[in-house]
Amino acid sequence: MSRIGKLSIKIPTKVEVKIDNQLINVSGPHGKLSRKISELIHITTENDEIYVKIKNDSREARALYGLSRTLINNMVVGVSNKFERRLEIKGVGYRSQVQGKDLILNLGYSHPVIIPIPEGMNVAIEANVNILVTGIDKEAVGQLAATIRSKRPPEPYKGKGILYKGEVIKRKAGKSGK
Repeated sequence: MSRIGKLSIKIPTKVEVKIDNQLINVSGPHGKLSRKISELIHITTENDEIYVKIKNDSREARALYGLSRTLINNMVVGVSNKFERRLEIKGVGYRSQVQGKDLILNLGYSHPVIIPIPEGMNVAIEANVNILVTGIDKEAVGQLAATIRSKRPPEPYKGKGILYKGEVIKRKAGKSGK
């Protein structure tokens, strides 16, 4: 039995949750999210709390039990407090800027890398090298941050590239002369 799945989800005062069959709709001050939950999972609300239970004791239902609870919790947290992911760019001449609905990265290539910003997401640039990705969908925020990082992953010799804030890169020694 999942220890995470057993926990109830507290619904904040400004968040509204509607359950229609297996479709759960969550709306709050920052926006609306909806997700279809598996038929093997039973969702109920009582006293401003959401409870997740399994309908039968199959292996698949047990696997989806904790996952479903976490996905619903991320929806509730996302519409009440946005999720954010911070990235930093290290390297001489590397910089970023937002132009309209595009993120433009200058990463030492012969051309600028242009990444379209998805609807409902916000990208802010601080001092040309710090990128802040915010949004209500945790999965989408993480995916956009991973896409940005993949354009120039950090390398172990000089530590140049795009890395998550607080990420530590193990450095390697370069060639040693005689």
